[in-house]
Amino acid sequence: MADVGVDQVPVTQILENVTEAATNGTGKVPSTPEGMALAYGSLVVMALIPIFCGSFRSVKHQQQQKASGEKVDTMTSKDAAMFPVIASCALFGLYIIFTVFSKEYINLLLSSYFFVLGVLALSHVFGPLISGLVPASVPFETYHLHLMKGDKDKKDYIINYGFTSYDLVCMGVCALLGVWYLLKKHWIANNLLGLAFAINGVELLHLNNIQTGALLLIGLFVYDVFWVFGTNVMVTVARSFEAPIKLVFPQDLLEKGLEADNFAMLGLGDIVIPGIFIALLLRFDHSLNRGSNTYFKVTFAAYFAGLMMTIFVMHVFKHAQPALLYLVPACLSAPVLLAFLKGDFKALLQYEDHPSLEEKEGTETTEDKKSGKKDK
Repeated sequence: MADVGVDQVPVTQILENVTEAATNGTGKVPSTPEGMALAYGSLVVMALIPIFCGSFRSVKHQQQQKASGEKVDTMTSKDAAMFPVIASCALFGLYIIFTVFSKEYINLLLSSYFFVLGVLALSHVFGPLISGLVPASVPFETYHLHLMKGDKDKKDYIINYGFTSYDLVCMGVCALLGVWYLLKKHWIANNLLGLAFAINGVELLHLNNIQTGALLLIGLFVYDVFWVFGTNVMVTVARSFEAPIKLVFPQDLLEKGLEADNFAMLGLGDIVIPGIFIALLLRFDHSLNRGSNTYFKVTFAAYFAGLMMTIFVMHVFKHAQPALLYLVPACLSAPVLLAFLKGDFKALLQYEDHPSLEEKEGTETTEDKKSGKKDK
């Protein structure tokens, strides 16, 4: 499975109505209906952007992998089955750490870690845009960073990375944004880093087939419901964890401006996990060669409907909701029903981005056996 920073964080998190804080002694002013509508509307838009952009970038990434012949990293069924277990262990571990140790030191360490990851994520997403704005007076130079093992006759590249002077400029700009977040923890800087993480996650984390995607979504559905409704672990970690692993938007922006501090939240896990499934459906659309992205569009709309349902139920019951409780049924049922209606159900089940590793290994083993018999 690809190692992308955000997916290592067990953050299948919640949309949260922070106005509850007014009744628990924090002294925050209750949100106005206008402020809440602006906050949740902005969160929904920020959730849709990474899925839309990341899905199309995933198609391009897949094409580049096939053209270059590089080794493909995809999530296997075993990875999908183990992911909720690993995420639960990590989540409970964070809960214990925040309970035992001071939050300030833990968050300082985590912020430093996410600063490095955030600069790299921002550079990957905004590199083409920033490079295009670099003045022509800046010389364009190409560099290569090599780290080899062995001698001239037998050498193995550990690092073989090429970059340009424009890439260095881009890295510098992104580092400034990272420092802004590190020093101020401002919600705008947090969202820029969070959006970069989400886009990278949807682009680079590939599900190989629908079955693996369904297994992952169902597993995290159970995970999310248990940790939100069954315990206070998820909410406690979300409130204690100061890192760009959630998107936030102030509900009191209209009253306090950019210094607002009464936030609604949406965890990146509620974007990336359904997002990689929706990206798989876009790649399936391209494999059909019909000139349309029907499965992507329908499931994208279903994700939006599930997100709106989450917000609605949250306000009716005045309690934090596990967003995957609504997103998973929406994202799974939409493509399945559409496949039945269009007669594509068999094709949907059989589609794979790349031949599975199990099949390759099985084929190689069979060929080896046949070759061995012929030699004898």
